[in-house]
Amino acid sequence: MGAPSTVLLTGASTGIGLAVARRLLDTTEHRLILTARESSLERFGAAGIAEGPRVRLRALDVTHPDERVEVVREAERDWGGVDVLINNAGVSYRAVVEHVRDRERLAQMQVNFLAPMELIRLVLPSMRAKRGGRILSVSSVGGMMAMPTMAIYSASKFALEGAHEALWYEVRPWGIHVSLIEPGFINSEGFRHVRYTPSSESAERTSDDAYHAHYRFMGAFVMRLMDRTHSTPESVAKVIVRTMHKKHPSLRVPATFDAWLFVMLRRLLPRWVYHRVLYAGLPGIRRWGPERAGPMPALPPSSVPPEPPRGPAPDAPDAPEAFTEPPGAPEAPWRSDDDRPGRRPTRADEPGAP
Repeated sequence: MGAPSTVLLTGASTGIGLAVARRLLDTTEHRLILTARESSLERFGAAGIAEGPRVRLRALDVTHPDERVEVVREAERDWGGVDVLINNAGVSYRAVVEHVRDRERLAQMQVNFLAPMELIRLVLPSMRAKRGGRILSVSSVGGMMAMPTMAIYSASKFALEGAHEALWYEVRPWGIHVSLIEPGFINSEGFRHVRYTPSSESAERTSDDAYHAHYRFMGAFVMRLMDRTHSTPESVAKVIVRTMHKKHPSLRVPATFDAWLFVMLRRLLPRWVYHRVLYAGLPGIRRWGPERAGPMPALPPSSVPPEPPRGPAPDAPDAPEAFTEPPGAPEAPWRSDDDRPGRRPTRADEPGAP
C-alpha cells in the first residue's frame, strides 16, 4: 500500500481499536474514519485524538443499518470510498449453553458477526470497482476453539471465520485481500469486562447451582491468564497494521503467542486427543457436575425456568464497543470487577485453594 488510503475502523475508542488508531496516526499518512458508540466519543479527546484534515471521528452503532450506510456513504462521497475496512467492534457473553436464550444469542451475533458482514457488503462494490481493497476483521482464539462458558461468543467468531474464508475466495479475482486477526488472552482492563445473561449471573453468585463451579473456576482461570500474558492491545495493533501493509497477507493471522500455540496444537494432535487434553486441563474439572453439586433437582412443572429479575445496566468504563440489544429486549447487566459482591476472582478461587 504505497499511496495514502481511506481506513474505516470500528470500535476505535478503547483497547485494540484505540491502539490501532494511534499506530495509524503515528506511522502512516492514511485518511482515517474512527468510529465508536456516541457515548464513547469523548474517549478520543482523552486519548489525544482530534478531528483534522485526515481524521474523522464518527458515532456508529454497528448494529444500526442507517448508521452503517451513512458512514460508508461519507467515505465514498468525500474520500473516494473505503480502501481498508477494519472490523474491531465486539462484545462477549459469559454463559454456558443452557443459560443463553434467543435474545442473548441474537445480541451476540449482531455485534460480532452480522454487523461486520453488513459493513463488508457495503464496501465491496467500491473495492471491486477499484480492483483492490483490504478487509481485516478481529476474530479470536475463540474462533479456533470453543471453551466452556463462552459458547455463544465462540459461535459468533466461528461464523465470522467461516464467512471470511468463503469471502477470501470470492473477492480474490478483484485483488481484494481478506484477513482474520486472531488474538488470544490480552493484558488489558477492557478485556476483563464481559456480559452475563440473567441465568449465568445468578449461577455464578449461587454456590449450589449446578453450573456454579464452571463459572467460578473458568473465571479465575481466564483472569490468571490475562494477568500473566505479555500480549497487549499495542502488540496486537502492531500485528494488524503490519498485516494491513503486507503485499500478500495471510487469511488467518495469530496475533498472540497463545493463539499461535493453539494453532500448532490443532495441527499436530489428532482431534480426539486434542479434546481430551483440553478437557483434562480445564480448571477444577473434578469439581464440575453432579459429583460436586449433588443430584440434579427435578424440573418445575414448567419446562422453561423463569428468568431472574434484572435491574438497569450500569455503565462500564471499558466495556466493548458498539453493543446494543435487539429491539424490545431488556438489557443484560454489564459485569465488571467492581459490581460483584465477591470481587474479581483471585488465587483463592483457584483449584485446591482453601
